[in-house]
Amino acid sequence: MKTRKATVAIIATLGLVGSLAACSTSEPAEETGGELLIWDTGILGRTLENGEPDLENSFLDRMAVAFEEENPGVDITVVQQGGDITSAAAQFQAASIAGDGPDIRIQYAGGPTISFADFFADLDELIAPEVLDKLAGVNVNRAGYSPDGALLGMPYGAGNLFTVFQNHEVLAEAGLDPADPPTTWEELMANGQQVVDNTDKNGFWVANLEGYVGAWMISALVGGQLGESVFTQMYAGEIPVDDPAMVEAYEAFAEWGASGLTNPDAGQVSNGESTAGFVNGSSAYYLVGSWENNNMLDAFGEDGVSSFFIPTLEGSPYPNIGAGGPEIALSITNYSDNQELAAEFLTYLAQAENQDVFVELYQTQGSNHVDGDASKIENPLLRQQFEQLSAATDGVTFAFDSVMPQATIDLFYRVNAGVFIGSITPEDAVAQLKASYESEIANL
Repeated sequence: MKTRKATVAIIATLGLVGSLAACSTSEPAEETGGELLIWDTGILGRTLENGEPDLENSFLDRMAVAFEEENPGVDITVVQQGGDITSAAAQFQAASIAGDGPDIRIQYAGGPTISFADFFADLDELIAPEVLDKLAGVNVNRAGYSPDGALLGMPYGAGNLFTVFQNHEVLAEAGLDPADPPTTWEELMANGQQVVDNTDKNGFWVANLEGYVGAWMISALVGGQLGESVFTQMYAGEIPVDDPAMVEAYEAFAEWGASGLTNPDAGQVSNGESTAGFVNGSSAYYLVGSWENNNMLDAFGEDGVSSFFIPTLEGSPYPNIGAGGPEIALSITNYSDNQELAAEFLTYLAQAENQDVFVELYQTQGSNHVDGDASKIENPLLRQQFEQLSAATDGVTFAFDSVMPQATIDLFYRVNAGVFIGSITPEDAVAQLKASYESEIANL
């Protein structure tokens, strides 16, 4: 990538190119080189305010530089599609229909990958089995979630977990002990009420304009009712999308939106503003995910913040459960003229030592490589979450918006936004999701 060449010296001064090259076991590309175009949806790459790659902090761009250095003549261009999931998916679909999309696309695992089966190559035919066999979570990217389905994306990282971050200072002011977190959704709401009653703070900071907060909560609550595989079972038609557990979860979500326990503008605040709103100290709790670990630690320090998994409804059959799971998928388009080179780059990224760089740099999830180095997890919040994960004896729910077809996922976010502000009823939300699912499945 020509704009990246001038910054190789910066990376070298950090010792990254040399160390990555020294530990690499990938076969160099042909001397004739080649070009790769990668579209990333803000998952593995980072940019500066001027749109240029943030080479100090962007894992994807670091790897691209190192791969280029190992393989003279290779030129990798990384394009960030932008932060809006729905518009990024529409852009990729339009480009793929025209046959002029990227060689590699990086998107969320599961449904957001499987939905584009028409445009992705089967990685079983491009990447050696001994590489894929060392990665956990491969089947979430197989067509139809079938063990023998085409592999439409290579999983990357151990995945994110949906969490509740808690501001210790605000809880203490309200007379609550952060070392004794609530174990049910109802207890969490009661704690939020105690914060409102005893302080001038909000119980919760919420930024649900796009409906993402609803996605995390609904997935956690329905998982508690029906188990960790509920949404893959829904996809397979084994559990109806309009199961009563879905309605019950949406009823709890609607009650939360009307409770007065959140910031008054919760339904109008964008996800892009979510972190700033919580770290200003105006709220006790913040439902989000482990991807916020670094921001939370920077803002509050190790003693000022902690997290716990989103708790389930009282009486749930699966109370010891988390939600989240494999998040990242790297796919090669079936119209790419550079599939072999793209497969070499994915193989390079799959190496344990390179995934360790990802873990060390971002501190939001562990490695999904069998030889991943657990010592690279330095963030105390991530270590805490992995301890909680070991206690989640009921498993981890692979989220609704990680499983379903893309059009149903897009609708999911919209109805979440509507239910929270009271413009859509829980029953109508579930009915719309069922109709969308049936329409999308019928067209597969």
